[in-house]
Amino acid sequence: MQGTGTVDGFSYGLVTPVAAYLMACLGGALGLRCTARALTNERRGRRAGWLALAAAAIGSGIWTMHFVAMTGFAVKETAIGYDASLTYASLGVAVVMVGVGVFIVGHRGVTPMALVTGGTITGLGIATTHYLGMAGMRLRGQLQYDTFTVVLSVVIAVVAATVALWAAVSVRGFLPSLGASLVMGLAVSGMHYTGMAALSVHLHGPASTGGGESSTPVLVPMLIGPVIFLIVAGVVTLFDPRLVGGRPRRRRQAPAGLPRPAAETSWRR
Repeated sequence: MQGTGTVDGFSYGLVTPVAAYLMACLGGALGLRCTARALTNERRGRRAGWLALAAAAIGSGIWTMHFVAMTGFAVKETAIGYDASLTYASLGVAVVMVGVGVFIVGHRGVTPMALVTGGTITGLGIATTHYLGMAGMRLRGQLQYDTFTVVLSVVIAVVAATVALWAAVSVRGFLPSLGASLVMGLAVSGMHYTGMAALSVHLHGPASTGGGESSTPVLVPMLIGPVIFLIVAGVVTLFDPRLVGGRPRRRRQAPAGLPRPAAETSWRR
């Protein structure tokens, strides 16, 4: 005999959704600025390095957002654990598939084909990260999903990813980039909670009271590394005016007969 589990996605109230949203915004902001820096660098090797860092930042932000939100997820009738290999595999999927999208638009620009291709791949990566992370959940029951809501969450992920990639190569300046990162965070969070709305838990055995608890003690150790990476990268970005500004100053024209001054290294917003 099976019972239906009582799902609580907000066992800590608004703390986890707000913290998760901030992680998604931080990853998006770093990814935007690193992509902007890549596009101002004419050396292929350095451009690839900045694009890779952008992919790592956005992917880590998406993954961290998901699992920070999951610290507030509980099923009243059973304890929850996570398979470490699948959990970290979902992080790898996020970084790799976001990287594919970032490299496509980073090298091809904002052409319709590049945006559609890159946005679709990145969006599917976001959705895969979510559902692979959910597949790593271990509890006394089986997860089931409403098909329509799952499809809706994937559509949200693809649209959000396409808009994010467009912003990454089009938006310049600190304040516009900040606004774009806030929208990106909202879109990623919206995809996550849409996917969670599709979820129901069918217990193995009859439902019983008690035994359920949040997965915070299990997830926090896994989150330490990615969170530290995002914070350190964010601090570095704050102290690098080239990443904050996003574009170089134009060289001043030297008067005729005088040597041209060296290129300025300061950047403006």
